[in-house]
Amino acid sequence: MAKQTSNTLRLTTTHKVLIGIGAVLLLLIIWTTAAYNSLVSLQTTVDENWANIEAQYQRRVDLIPNLVLTVKGYATHETNLLVEVSKLRTQWQTAGTVEAKVQTAQAVDSALGRLIAVAENYPDLKANQNFLALQDELAGTENRVAVSRTRYNEAIKNYNAATRKAPTNIVAGLFGFAQKPSFQAQSGAEKAPEVKF
Repeated sequence: MAKQTSNTLRLTTTHKVLIGIGAVLLLLIIWTTAAYNSLVSLQTTVDENWANIEAQYQRRVDLIPNLVLTVKGYATHETNLLVEVSKLRTQWQTAGTVEAKVQTAQAVDSALGRLIAVAENYPDLKANQNFLALQDELAGTENRVAVSRTRYNEAIKNYNAATRKAPTNIVAGLFGFAQKPSFQAQSGAEKAPEVKF
């Protein structure tokens, strides 16, 4: 009878150990799932914010042909700048990666700045209603781009922080949640565009 009680105790201890291991595994699975879902949500926010930037860039790119045509009628000797702006518009539309789109968008920023500066030298153009309306549309779009970039960078900051913080970084590494680059200002963006005649 003493022998039977000893086997019962050993069996109960084994069960307790198995239940403890199962509980730890269950908690680990729950935590991993929660961390994964959190990273997916952050990544989705980043993707959504990038889509908003692209939408604003597309809006700007759609305005460019009208702006170029309006300026072209007044500034016939500025054809190099007009060709560059048109070429950059096409380049942005065909860019395949986020990095390529960012670089092209920054080049478009610079070229449009020079185009607006050129327009300042044509008083008739500055008074043209079509040009004024397009300039207002472009200014509004640039404001939307700036807001979208700021929101994107905030989303990137939150996402990148989550992928680097312990212990979530383990889940990020296991499931391929890599760091993403934030939107950086182009080198020399602090200087006003130079216009030469």
